[in-house]
Amino acid sequence: MSLRTALACLLLASSLLAQGTGTLTLEAVGHPTLRKAYEGPAATRLDWLPDGGLLRTSRDGNRVALLRVDPATWEAKPLLDASPIEKALAGAGVPEAAAKAALDRGTLLWNPDRSAFLLAVAGEYFLVELKGASVRRLIGGKADEPTFSPDGLQVAYLRGNDLYRTEVATGQETRLTTGGGATVFNGRLDWVYQEELYGRGGFSAFWWAPDSRRVAYLSLDETRVPVFTLMDDRTQPHKALSARYPKAGDPNPIARLGVADLQGQTTWMENPYPGQETLIVQVGWDPEGRLLAAYQDRVQSWLDLRRHLGTTSRVLIRERSHAWQERLPLPWFLADGGFLWESSRTGHQHLYRYDKEGGLVGAVTTGAWDVRKVHGVDAKAQQVYFDATERSPVTLDACRIGLDGKGFIRLTERPGTHRVKFNATFTAFLDTWSDVHTPPQQALHDGSGQRLRLIDANPGDDWKTLKLGQVSFQQVKTRDGFLMETMLVRPVDFDPAKKYPVYQYIYGGPAAPTVGNAWSRSMSWFQFLAQQGIATWICDNRSASAKGIASAHGIHRNLGAQELQDQLDGHAWLKAQGWADLDRLCLDGWSFGGFMVTFGLTHSKAWKLGIAGAPVVDWSLYDSIYTERYMGLPADNKAGYESSSVLKAAASLSGKLLLLHGTLDDNVHPQNSVMLIDALQKAGHSVQLVLLPGSDHSPRAPQHRWARYQAMWEFLSRNL
Repeated sequence: MSLRTALACLLLASSLLAQGTGTLTLEAVGHPTLRKAYEGPAATRLDWLPDGGLLRTSRDGNRVALLRVDPATWEAKPLLDASPIEKALAGAGVPEAAAKAALDRGTLLWNPDRSAFLLAVAGEYFLVELKGASVRRLIGGKADEPTFSPDGLQVAYLRGNDLYRTEVATGQETRLTTGGGATVFNGRLDWVYQEELYGRGGFSAFWWAPDSRRVAYLSLDETRVPVFTLMDDRTQPHKALSARYPKAGDPNPIARLGVADLQGQTTWMENPYPGQETLIVQVGWDPEGRLLAAYQDRVQSWLDLRRHLGTTSRVLIRERSHAWQERLPLPWFLADGGFLWESSRTGHQHLYRYDKEGGLVGAVTTGAWDVRKVHGVDAKAQQVYFDATERSPVTLDACRIGLDGKGFIRLTERPGTHRVKFNATFTAFLDTWSDVHTPPQQALHDGSGQRLRLIDANPGDDWKTLKLGQVSFQQVKTRDGFLMETMLVRPVDFDPAKKYPVYQYIYGGPAAPTVGNAWSRSMSWFQFLAQQGIATWICDNRSASAKGIASAHGIHRNLGAQELQDQLDGHAWLKAQGWADLDRLCLDGWSFGGFMVTFGLTHSKAWKLGIAGAPVVDWSLYDSIYTERYMGLPADNKAGYESSSVLKAAASLSGKLLLLHGTLDDNVHPQNSVMLIDALQKAGHSVQLVLLPGSDHSPRAPQHRWARYQAMWEFLSRNL
């Protein structure tokens, strides 16, 4: 029996043993006040302290409590009492309610040695020092994105679109940049750089040097980037919300890289690619204080890691792809001046060792699996710690290996998904584990992986009372033999002699798998459907599988076609099982998944129903950096843009379509849904639309989540 088969049998057996009799209601799945938290309580918030202790942030009633925990004995001692902080904040003129709310949020920005933190209160930042529980106002004037210097003696931050710093000891403020405004961002990311390059949610574009005497920053000039306006119609008068947003082929922001000294004098780095359109996709420093930056061409076919000497730079590494080149992390530096570098040059993401001059020493990891995250290097033991899919494409484990590529060890034992935090010496780690049946559990392990203490058992007792459909994982072959990862939730009281309708959930975007052996809040929705006699099917088309980036390259310059055919191959497997009613299939997806739904319903007749949330209906309508990575420039790939367009195929719609869209979606603009409805109506097709007033691209507000579930269930129950 293969490991894969054994895992599937184990999952099936455990689901059978855990059967209850309780029923799920739609309200328990998604109602604003009646929803049940089947995932259990939130995990204990623990972070490693520099000395090897643990910082526990917890709530005592409505108050945040900070405790120091000894990992050996688990003895907890108060680190800080909230009462004197509240009094000190009140003495500084902060209203009592605002002070209490700030502490209750528990969002604390710690200095490097964890002796003090910044607390955001009413648009200002207060420094709270643990010794003596002293509190003082450090930064005012609507600042954001504060970052301590490596020595902890300064804080850099943004005010408007310029960069400032303040000395912690004296509170003296220095303005580091000038000229920031509506179209020039100094030290701040614009929308597209934040969304597609540096990570959604944070807008900081500055980096302290190791010596705490310089700050590197990006300056982005958006003058030529087109403005897109959304209207907030929830009020009278309504409000216009405008932002610069480059769609495919539009001018991108122009990026410059500068280094400011502590007096605010900027030295600009020379542009190494004069006359070319490039992106600056990573910025950082090496341990010797030399500036590093990674550049890519506009359509992201190559990546250069460059090291600066003064204002000039030289290439340390160039990565190139015949399709697209993914953005890569900065190197992990070693004691000898060399470094570890992540690369997908073989088709899988692996670690490579380089000497200090950028010469390749050799591969550290190899195999038909991918490194997902590097946690760090134990210099003494000459080992690197990382997360990887070595066990299975649908699981995640913590691993270690010698820098010479020998002695690979998987540190996490249980099949499933492990999210780990190592201490500074790699002698212990916190592990938050879950699988498809088990809500997240947290445990403490030693450096070899042995469990020392179960911290959060989180048994999921409420979940176990429910009557649940069997969950299984399968590998399904495409027409040319690629093994796609799939997950199936069978209806309760499943009878293979009967015919069942199938709800199919999809994302399908490049290297973005949906199938995973991890707990998901969506499982309550899938099991609600199972209790209604509806099976749930999830199939990662090959480009979404994350089985090495090479598996995604077949979609280059023609999004939709290969993905759709892979999904139809999955249907062939379903049909062969005998119980799936392929005349009653519904496809549901959001964002890229919404594109897949609308593309599938206009380019095939496979689905009776489609539920499309925030769909991209023509790739010329989406942002430049994401779209051009996969499709190239519209002027250079007219055929690809036309063949991937849902709008141009609207007349071929097959099946009933439900559209959902947030009215303030600044990512996939509501323009997409409006243009699709227009095209469908002109072709004589009807469509059902549900708007989520005020929602952005990810509906989080309780009323929006509930409206979504209500609309989906009404649509399914009437039509499937």
